[in-house]
Amino acid sequence: QVQLVESGGGSVQAGGSLRLSCAASVRIFSNVRAAWFRQAPGQERAFVASIQWNAGITDYADSVKGRFTISRDNAKNTLYLQMNVLKPEDTAIYYCAADFGRGYGAWGQGTQVTVSS
Repeated sequence: QVQLVESGGGSVQAGGSLRLSCAASVRIFSNVRAAWFRQAPGQERAFVASIQWNAGITDYADSVKGRFTISRDNAKNTLYLQMNVLKPEDTAIYYCAADFGRGYGAWGQGTQVTVSS
C-alpha cells in the first residue's frame, strides 16, 4: 500500500510563500492523478489542485488559481504545491492524495499551514 508523507507546512504572514512536498513510498505511474486538499477548522475537506502524473495536466480550485502551482518530480516520486501570495483564508491542514483509478484512496497525514494577517 502506498504511503504519502507531506512536509513543508508552517506559519507565514499574508503575502508570503510556502512550498509543500509529498513523498510517495512507491513509484508513481502515468495513470495516477495526484492532488492536494485542505481542511480548515470547522469546514469540510476541500479540493485545492490536482495533476495527471505523466501528462502533467493540472486543475485548480478557483480560490487558488494564479497563486498556487502543483507540480511533480518523477525521479523523486514527489508531489509539490507552491503557494504564493498566501491569505489568512488559506489557513488549513493540507493533505496530499493519490487516485490510482478508484478514487482518492491514498492520503498523507496532513501538514498545517497558518497564514497571519
